[in-house]
Amino acid sequence: MTTSKKNNLKSVLIILAIVVLANVIGSSFFHRFDLTKDKRYTLSPTSLNIIKQVQNPLSIKVYMQGDLPAEFKRLQQETKQLLEEFQAYNKNIIFEFVDPLENEDASMDNIKELYRKGLTPINITVDNKGKQSQAMVFPWAIAVYDNKEVNIPLLKNIMGASTTQKVIGSVQHLEYSIAEGLNKITKAKQKKIAVIKGNGELQDVLMAKFLLQVRESYFIGPFTLDSVAKNPIGSLEALEKYDLAVIAKPTETFTDAEKQVLDQFIINGGKTLWLIDQVTAEMDSLYDSSGATLAYPKDLNLNDMFFKYGIRINPDLVKDEQGSPIKLATGEQGSATQFQEFNWKFAPQVYPNSLHPIVKNLGGIKFDFANPIDTLKNGIKKTILLESSQYSKKIGTPSEINLNIVAEETSPNDYLNKGKIPLSVLLEGSFHSMFENRVLPFEQKTFQAGGKENKMIVVSDGDLIKNQLDKNFQPVELGYDQRSGNLYDNKDFLINCVNYLLDDTGLINIRSKDLDLPLLDKEKVYENYTRTQILTIGLPILILVLFGVAFTFLRKRKYSK
Repeated sequence: MTTSKKNNLKSVLIILAIVVLANVIGSSFFHRFDLTKDKRYTLSPTSLNIIKQVQNPLSIKVYMQGDLPAEFKRLQQETKQLLEEFQAYNKNIIFEFVDPLENEDASMDNIKELYRKGLTPINITVDNKGKQSQAMVFPWAIAVYDNKEVNIPLLKNIMGASTTQKVIGSVQHLEYSIAEGLNKITKAKQKKIAVIKGNGELQDVLMAKFLLQVRESYFIGPFTLDSVAKNPIGSLEALEKYDLAVIAKPTETFTDAEKQVLDQFIINGGKTLWLIDQVTAEMDSLYDSSGATLAYPKDLNLNDMFFKYGIRINPDLVKDEQGSPIKLATGEQGSATQFQEFNWKFAPQVYPNSLHPIVKNLGGIKFDFANPIDTLKNGIKKTILLESSQYSKKIGTPSEINLNIVAEETSPNDYLNKGKIPLSVLLEGSFHSMFENRVLPFEQKTFQAGGKENKMIVVSDGDLIKNQLDKNFQPVELGYDQRSGNLYDNKDFLINCVNYLLDDTGLINIRSKDLDLPLLDKEKVYENYTRTQILTIGLPILILVLFGVAFTFLRKRKYSK
């Protein structure tokens, strides 16, 4: 054997040894390399913890397959790549993409079944080089685990946004949506939510959509404060078995004993979500012959309690030029009556500016007769989650609210230095009891003047949690306004509030992930269609051909010698 052949054999053996060694090391250590600039496919520690909980086969069926519009192909691709990442960490996770409209004979049955499961399609207009057509897309997935099933929305509703903007927002939330869905079916319910009753709060049917959504992840039950009058200690002990109390639009005054029960619940670590109206004003009162109603302050006897915690809800109304649409009859009564859309300034349409994970990337949130919130200095951290637009101001009460206000003409000077009014505030810190250094309404041996680290969220509008009823008195989707046909992000906001207050796993923090999703500008593509094809398809092929020719030429030149 010549020296050259010996050297070649030696090189081959060294390479084989390196490959074998690399495989042995690789089988012992698992790691995925994410080369994207924004680390799009790097799963958060929270997602990885959820994946570890999957001990049995978990199947995910994604209803995005077939001939999809360009934007949804991007969403399909991002979903597939993310699910592959989930599957790489746990082989028990199995997924498939299906086209519910593939078989024309069975498509109607498939659509009905998906509707029954709560998976509503979206109808979009596809613009292909100026030619428009309609397409139906089901941007949903269904996950099944141990006979439990959960719907996972893949497309986020962003009111007023284009399809491209919706897809970008959806990809931003993709990991959160999937991780939250898997968490619901793999993790046993642990936390308990009390829905406070007894002070004229909203009926269950008027917040049914919120309750049904929350029930998927938490135990939930009504808690009536009526028992406080007879057995305050027993009521407090019973309430302390819950982790969160939701107080939704009370209309009757709280007694001092009831306030002590709620106060001590908070001081001992109980979370609270307050949705409070400080002014009595209802839209239904406007739809009579006069078209007017009187808005007047409401005394719930909670002012001193909120003041101690560090906020004040003022008995004023917020009037915002960025209002919600309202349809009113115009013209003569009878057959000539027509309905026209107006801007209703007492229903602020709020788009969050905060980067807090509760509200980050949320769309419009609809208020009705909201009240201003003042934040006070007391050592408690306050984060303003929602606020009115810069073109808004406070209207004192009592005052008459009239539908004729839709014809009012205003200018920016009317709102100079008056806007950006807080409407929802997150409070975090060690709260002090409102009964500190005061006579207690009832004797309590376990009374605590100061508490442990805690958090609460206050919203100055009880209607934010209220879903409308259809003509059959059945609840419609929370955030859906039947009068305008708009779907607002009220439900997402409230669910995020609950998850943040109760979430110990950091699931809500996945929402803070920022992704850079550059998409082609359709109009520019259509204007320069041939040039775009050459750059995106022809140029890469040309580079490959040139590389192949050069490689072949150099190879022949080297070995011909």
